[in-house]
Amino acid sequence: MSSLYTHQSQNVFKTWLLMSVFFVIIIFLGWFLSQYYGNPAILYCFFIFSIVMNIASYWYSDKIVLAMSGAKPAERGEFFDLYTVTENLSITAGLPMPRLYVINDPAPNAFATGRNKEHGVVCATTGLLQILDRKELEGVIAHELSHIGNRDILISTVVVVLVGFITLLADFFTRSMFFGGGDRDNRPDGRLGAILMIIGIVLTILSPIIATLMQLAISRKREFLADASGALLTRYPEGLASALKKISEYSRPMAKANHATAHLFIANPFGRKEDGSVGFFTKIFSTHPPVKERIEALIGR
Repeated sequence: MSSLYTHQSQNVFKTWLLMSVFFVIIIFLGWFLSQYYGNPAILYCFFIFSIVMNIASYWYSDKIVLAMSGAKPAERGEFFDLYTVTENLSITAGLPMPRLYVINDPAPNAFATGRNKEHGVVCATTGLLQILDRKELEGVIAHELSHIGNRDILISTVVVVLVGFITLLADFFTRSMFFGGGDRDNRPDGRLGAILMIIGIVLTILSPIIATLMQLAISRKREFLADASGALLTRYPEGLASALKKISEYSRPMAKANHATAHLFIANPFGRKEDGSVGFFTKIFSTHPPVKERIEALIGR
């Protein structure tokens, strides 16, 4: 039977699997480029760089995410409610008190990051703190603490660095291939050159898609689980449901909304697209499940 502990173990396994897949993809790209440009040194550089990126994604991904989001440490005196709510819920959940950060942005949102519960971080926007009452804030913080307790934050944070790099690498290769990068005199000719060119084009097209699928694979189901775990922590699912409703009603995107970090947030940082129902493909390729479904799961309506 599946339990919280099996979910935690699965997240650790998924993290190592993700890092292994990243390593294989980078090595293959390095091999391809070394063949395409006739320079074996490229493969060695990619091998070393893939190891460095895996290490950096594990140890420093939280700092990278916070920097990308423009987050600043939250002072207890200025954000007293945020501190007291987080302290009380951390004690209830049996978790160490996470570091608290705030993003100066009117768009209401929040996320958790860090490589483990001892190095957990909870970050909220000033907009979130302004529009939510204490019960609603408790629901959101409980949701984020659930991500920490469920060990969602490691894989979610690591994927920011790895997916972002794959996308940038694909873009770099596209530019170098079509705009004259490298030494053309050293490129293979004939059938091998044509095969490598086809592989390169296919890889360039698929890399961003693979990156997106990697995000989706770890994002949507964990939101439902964190909602449920957060509701159990507060014993008041209506608080989180009300918070999600308020967050979804804000239509403007965050100032530093980023596709690489979008899956970390409690709600889509790009804002509400339309008032109508969500289309099939929009739903499939969204990093977040529809708010209506999340509220229904929490309170049954």
